[in-house]
Amino acid sequence: MSDLVEKLTTARVGLLLKAPFFGNMATRMQMIDASDWCPTAATNGRNFYYNKDFVSKLNVKKLEFLFGHEILHCVLDHFGRAGSRDRRLCNIAQDFAVNQILVDERVGEKITEVDICLDSKYRGMAWEEIYDDLYEKAEKISMEDLLKELGDLLDDHINEDGNGPGKEGDKGDKEGKGKPTMTKEEAQKIKDEIKEAMIQSAAAAGAGKTPAAIQRMIKDLTEPKMNWRQIVRQEIQSIVRNDYSFVRPSRKGWQTGAVLPGMIPDTTIDVAIALDMSGSIGQEDATTFLSEVKGIMDQYEDFKITLFCFDTEVYNAQVITQDNSGDLLEYECQGGGGTDFEAC
Repeated sequence: MSDLVEKLTTARVGLLLKAPFFGNMATRMQMIDASDWCPTAATNGRNFYYNKDFVSKLNVKKLEFLFGHEILHCVLDHFGRAGSRDRRLCNIAQDFAVNQILVDERVGEKITEVDICLDSKYRGMAWEEIYDDLYEKAEKISMEDLLKELGDLLDDHINEDGNGPGKEGDKGDKEGKGKPTMTKEEAQKIKDEIKEAMIQSAAAAGAGKTPAAIQRMIKDLTEPKMNWRQIVRQEIQSIVRNDYSFVRPSRKGWQTGAVLPGMIPDTTIDVAIALDMSGSIGQEDATTFLSEVKGIMDQYEDFKITLFCFDTEVYNAQVITQDNSGDLLEYECQGGGGTDFEAC
């Protein structure tokens, strides 16, 4: 074992002792010397890529911070979700979010060899919110000037859009030659592996040893949820007007000897449907949303549906009825920014 690998291994052991969630996540990563393309560090969710010159400058505590940085990019799903946003500003916003969590959780020692992106005003904010704040500043000056003012990226971000010189679908060669890329299918497989590793690492770390933000994510992953399609149907049924009829008697009165009228649901609905088209929603999701709208239309003989999209603003509001139902096939989902439900 080289001195450098031994130093990295010592940092992982330190995380196991002091920040066990991060330590357990770090031990599942394969350490790869990627000095030919990586100026600092990087990860694709499976491997920990590092530049040997950069790593040699850091003490063990700062290497713990570096491991934590890469791990948070994984567990917070920073490989994708950029949508139409500026990728460079996305990466910076993600670094602001990650570095603040590491400082707050006292994971290792803050790296000073690089002017990292860190500002306490972003404490507790999702990276998408940080992005929106930074983008507002960019509109006042320029994107290039803003990027010069902000701190440096601590690592090289590997995204699922195939960013980098490596071949499409390359999983990263073990000799570290060429920046690896990921297809969407490969990225999804890695995301599933990370989710499983998160749950196992949190269980191994024990109560109180996992950051609160990650605990909430794990809770969302492990607790059963109601099917959103069922919720939509129930909400629509609850607002539909009803009437009584003896044509279909109610079964509830049969055992009492009484004949009670049954309920006949009205066949007309008038609803508004808002489609969340923020940056985290892809085209596949949009197609699914529209198919559910079509399913609602098919359930009723007559309907009036006010359909619109939103992110931080409302877009493309249209009224769809039985007379122009074919317009749904041409409906254009618009958005791609942040998320603000008050816009509705």
